[in-house]
Formats: sequence, structure tokens, C-alpha cells
Amino acid sequence: MHLRRLGNSDLMITPLGFGSWAIGGPGWPFAWGGQDDGDSSAAIHEALDLGFNWIDTAPVYGLGHSEEVVARALAGLPAGRRPLLFTKCGRVWNERREVGKRLTAASIRAECEASLRRLGVDCIDLYQIHWPEPDEEVEEGWAECARLVRDGKVRWIGVSNFNVAQLERATAIAPVTSLQPPYSLLRRDIQATILPWCSAHGVGVLAYSPMASGLLTGAWSHARFAALAADDWRKEKNPLFQEPRFSEHLAFVERLRPLAAARGISVGALALAWVLGHGAVTAAIVGARRPGQLAELVAAADVALASAERDAITALLPG
Repeated sequence: MHLRRLGNSDLMITPLGFGSWAIGGPGWPFAWGGQDDGDSSAAIHEALDLGFNWIDTAPVYGLGHSEEVVARALAGLPAGRRPLLFTKCGRVWNERREVGKRLTAASIRAECEASLRRLGVDCIDLYQIHWPEPDEEVEEGWAECARLVRDGKVRWIGVSNFNVAQLERATAIAPVTSLQPPYSLLRRDIQATILPWCSAHGVGVLAYSPMASGLLTGAWSHARFAALAADDWRKEKNPLFQEPRFSEHLAFVERLRPLAAARGISVGALALAWVLGHGAVTAAIVGARRPGQLAELVAAADVALASAERDAITALLPG
């Protein structure tokens, strides 16, 4: 895969990065159900074999477990094969595994130190505020992120799930390298304001959930949804999977199949190519829970959709 510069940084990243949300495993509010750590490690190795050069994780994914799995998967790899590591801050938990929101300087400093230990590194390549919550602590939290750069704990800093007003507040304190927003064919609200703002201000965009939590892979059905584990967050918490929208989205995927077939790629790769085709998007995060899920998606990095193709896809979108 070719490389793209991320925002104002010196980070040259592949258009696809490995997302480690699901490999956090069970036992936290936004889990994806049970997960085998061996499968997770094998999926990470497959991503590296396919050319991915960065991994996105977060402490809250499995309440530290995702970062630990990533570290174990990378242990012993030669320096030239190790990917860039991106993680986050702003979500904390207590001994009852209840997740809270905190952006105080002291909390972010402690979270960073904990992530460094779990990941087994001396410096994090990209450190991101996970959510701008509590809103009143955004400035304090962002200022502390900038201090972590000065202290050599992290190389570059970005944000996730910020709106334009919050991006401007952060930029007034320190440059924002990147924004990580949800963006897919089924979630396009950032096109009107956020993506143009990022483009105008040189902020890189790392799109998360570009395949709508797997819904746009073409592998879903009503039967598969019914078989989801009770603790899979998509079961009740993800609005894209709730009726009547779920049935509408399944029908949309079926309408995409001929377009994907004409390109010789999977539906998932077509959905990824659509996201990557927006001029403001630097890269997209692709999750996998076991080996064999990524190979057909890599084609998206080399697909340049013509404007007529994008228009044809847009015409098929659910109302």
C-alpha cells in the first residue's frame, strides 16, 4: 500500500490501519462479545503481512486488554516490522469496571503512563482524546496532551469525535494532527462541516467504522444478527443494527453487490474505497477478530472511484 502523510505530522501511514476495538474482548459496556486472544494476535500479524503499518487502540477497549493483546502480538518483532501505535485517553474505569469520562491533566498523565506500560513502549506515536467529554475539561485535557509531547511521552496528538467548535478550541491551544470521526456510507453527517474544516486546516482524518461495524461487509443477515452474543454492543446499542433500519441496510448492501462485482472487489472493499475517496480522508480503520477477514479489503487502497461511480453508489443509499 502507498503511504499518506497524516496531517501536520511526519507520520507516513497506509490508507488502512488495524482497528483493535473488538479484540478488547468481553466484560465492558461496548464489548463485541467473547474473543480469542490467539485469533486477535493472528489477525494483527495478517494485517502486518498485508502491509498495514499502524494499529489503533484505546485503553477502554476491554479496559486495558486490547492494548495488552497488541503488545503481546508485537513482542519480538524486529524494529523494521513494528507498526506505528495510536491510542487514546479520556475514558477511565473503577474497580467495578464502570467506565467514566475524565479529561483532567492528572488523569490524562496517568492514563498515558498506563498505556505506555501496557503497550511496552517508551513513546506513543499518536495520542488522541477519545471523546470531548466532559466538554468543560477539553482545554485542560488538550493542554496536557501538548505537554506529553514536550515531555517525549508521545510524538503527535489528535482528537476523536470532536465537532468543529471543539476542534477550534483545541487548535487555539496546540495544533491538532488528526481527527478520528465515524464515517461510512451509512454515517455521512460529517461531510457538510467537519471534513471541509479538516481539509482547510490541514488536519488528517482517520475514519473509524468505515464499514459500519461490519454491516457493510456483505456478510450479515437477520439470522446472523439473531445469533449475536447478548453482550455484543451491536445487539441493542448500535442504532444501525436496530429495525427497521437494519433491514433497510441489508437491502442497501444487496444493491451494492453488482457495483462491487463490476469492480472485481467485495462489497466491504467498495464501501472502504468510497470512504477513502473523499479528499479530506487520510486513512480508514479496519477491524478484524481473526485471520482471513482482511485480505479481500486491501484492494480498497488501490481503487479510485470515478465521480460517476460515487454518484451511482449515492443514488442507492437508504432514504
